[in-house]
Amino acid sequence: MTQTRARLTARAMGTPLDRLDGTAKVTGTARYAYEQPFAEPAHLHPVQATVAAGRVTGIDTAAAEAVPGVLAVLTHRNAPRLAGTGDAELAILQDDRVAFRGQLVGGVVATTTETARYAAGLVRLTYDEQPHDVELRADRDDLYAPESVNGGYATDTAQGDVEAALAAAPVTVDRTYTTAMCHNNPMEPHTTVAVWADGALTLYDSTQGVYAVRAAVAPLFGLDAEQVRVVSPHVGGGFGSKGTAHAHVVLASMAALVLPGRAVKLALTRQQLFFLAGYRTPTVQHIRLGADLDGRLDAISVDAVSQTSRIKEFAEQTAVAARMMYAAPNRRTTHRLARLDVPVPSWMRAPGECPGMFAAEVAMDELADACGLDPVELRVRNEPAADPETGRPFSSRNLVACLREGARRIGWERRHPAPRSRREDGALVGLGVAASVYPVFWMPGSSARIRAGADGRYTVSIGAADLGTGTWTALTQIAADALDVSVERVDLRIGDTAFPRATVAGGSSGMTCWGSAVVHAAEELRDRYGHEPPEGAEATGDTGENPDTERYAMYAFGAQFAEVRVDADTGEVRVPRLVGVFAAGRIINPKTARSQLRGGMTMGLSMALHEHSYMDAQLGQVANHDLAEYHIAAHADIGSLDVSWIDEDDPHVNPMGSKGIGEIGIVGTAAAIANAAHNATGVRVRDLPITLDAFLA
Repeated sequence: MTQTRARLTARAMGTPLDRLDGTAKVTGTARYAYEQPFAEPAHLHPVQATVAAGRVTGIDTAAAEAVPGVLAVLTHRNAPRLAGTGDAELAILQDDRVAFRGQLVGGVVATTTETARYAAGLVRLTYDEQPHDVELRADRDDLYAPESVNGGYATDTAQGDVEAALAAAPVTVDRTYTTAMCHNNPMEPHTTVAVWADGALTLYDSTQGVYAVRAAVAPLFGLDAEQVRVVSPHVGGGFGSKGTAHAHVVLASMAALVLPGRAVKLALTRQQLFFLAGYRTPTVQHIRLGADLDGRLDAISVDAVSQTSRIKEFAEQTAVAARMMYAAPNRRTTHRLARLDVPVPSWMRAPGECPGMFAAEVAMDELADACGLDPVELRVRNEPAADPETGRPFSSRNLVACLREGARRIGWERRHPAPRSRREDGALVGLGVAASVYPVFWMPGSSARIRAGADGRYTVSIGAADLGTGTWTALTQIAADALDVSVERVDLRIGDTAFPRATVAGGSSGMTCWGSAVVHAAEELRDRYGHEPPEGAEATGDTGENPDTERYAMYAFGAQFAEVRVDADTGEVRVPRLVGVFAAGRIINPKTARSQLRGGMTMGLSMALHEHSYMDAQLGQVANHDLAEYHIAAHADIGSLDVSWIDEDDPHVNPMGSKGIGEIGIVGTAAAIANAAHNATGVRVRDLPITLDAFLA
């Protein structure tokens, strides 16, 4: 690792290079999944269940089939049989059961999108409707402990005697916090174009991982992996929702199977995304903290409850961040799930850390109040010397530096410790702080191939993804430094299973895994051919192993600060300033990095003030399933976003010394805003989103 790291000191990394794919995107020449050109493609529109639980007892497709231009109508009665049905989310149209409202129960294929949509509305289904249950509560008597939570983490942990420590603590916090159900809503909806030819399937899919889609789809149709090709060079956002294959990919593949040789295009509508593309589960978190009068923690307890679908388990790792964030000898965490008649939850930006750190960091603010301490100082006092959970030293941990710099940048000295002490122009004004954390994931399984071309150029190929995060640019910069050439001499090719295997773009792990593979491929090329390889020379490299992952605790850290103004008469909440300071290893491209961190903070503000998928318990579905009523932050909601980072040299994380930045920006933002709102008004909001009615009582 040290020798490899020394080679990466060339000129490309650290340069705020403009996006290499920027021109193609703004001129419209960057092809997204749905835009792949085909002669006379067919178009598919789903038919969805209109009950939340039950069975389909009758199907009338005659009216739909009679519409001119309709090519096929699929239901469970005539759909292709799947070879594998172990994943119940993907095993669609195999029987008459309905597990949630909006589940795929059919599809209409036609010559135009309009015809397919019109005909889908003519399909008539009758149901044996059964009672449904969609209500998440922490006092349910059927909550259960999953075998593990996402990421392979232990469901429950315990160290020391938490109950005794809490009972003896001079200062305690004992509160319950909730976060809302949220939907990812990327700008580009989930789209798939499917084509069968000669027994092989090609998918043009909007996905965060072409190899992940192939691994999910191939066994469903009894295919070898090599018989499925997935192509996805450009993706218009995902935020985790495109990190795994969803049922619409299977529906498109089925439709193409019954129309061999003809491309079938499917683009989910915005409304359909709320049923079929995953979401962030709501959470209920009971947090107890015990500390001495100086604010030093002696006990931390977190009990997290979230929901999963009846047909497939998804266990949000909500309490995991609390296990390592602050020093305390006595600690316990638990996770419990409610199995409900709802769509399957899935990944959403910083799963686990995002909702978990909201509750934990608001609880820390409450502890600071109880101890009469400055919230920044409280966090500094509880800095652990090593990872409290594993005992390993941190490869680097610069949270205190982030807190100090963030306090300086926002003018923390202006914060009055007593709430309701600052009023400006009819608004109550307050400042708040929260810490951020996100793990550094090392996931073996990525490979890169580098081929020397004419005139000293190189082609670098890897099946990575760019969701708009800057992969096209940052990975090119890594390759240029690894090859010791200028960026202009590197041609990057990504987003295709025709290229070497790559792990999914998730867990802020892309640059760690893909970049390491590129570096090792460059090393192999140099070792074989020297610094001037002949045209046609090529080499491959993989992510490899990093023994330091077993020796060190590896995380990125940050500090979020917010200034909040609450109208004294109406309760309207505005956030004129957000400050984020991060310690995330070596920043490969400051321009794209700043964009990622600003985007995360914006999404955190949206989570804090706007986003809430309202579950209609009677119908068993999200009521506000469109962007007219599911509110997200708009430009008018965003004031000053001040993003910076601490220069951090971490030789242990990977050959580049980088840490992931795609998700840490959202972690802590909502808590900082809630804490600032309390400082402004004296009202403690423990439930997201923060709405004006909280301040009118």
